[in-house]
Amino acid sequence: MIGIGVDAVEIERFRRSLARTPSMRTRLFTAEELAYVAPKSDPVPSLAARFAAREAVMKALGVGLGAFGFHDVWVTRAPSGNPSLVFAGAAAELAAASGVSRWHLSLTHSDLIAIAYVIAE
Repeated sequence: MIGIGVDAVEIERFRRSLARTPSMRTRLFTAEELAYVAPKSDPVPSLAARFAAREAVMKALGVGLGAFGFHDVWVTRAPSGNPSLVFAGAAAELAAASGVSRWHLSLTHSDLIAIAYVIAE
C-alpha cells in the first residue's frame, strides 16, 4: 500500500461555487465527466464526488493542491457502473514516481455531502 486518501465535499457549498463561477465546470472537469453528468436532473452531487476524488488522490500521493492540474486525474465509469481513475500529465508522473501500480476508488453522496475514498497500491 502506498497511500490512502479520503475527501468530503459539502454539496450545497459546491453548488454555490459552481453558480458563482460557471467556468469552474470546465476548469475542474473533463468533457467525459461533464457528458456523464449532463443527463442527470441534478448533476452537482456527482460533480462534487468527482472533485472529492481528485482531492483524495492528492492525499493518497501525499501531495498538496497544485501538485497536478485538475484535468490530470478524472473519473470514468465501466459499463457495470464501477468508477475508476484515469491519469495523465503531472499526476501520472507523480503516481509512477511513487510506485503506484493500481488505484481503487469508491464514491458516494447523500443530499448533503459527497465523499471519495482512494487507495494507491
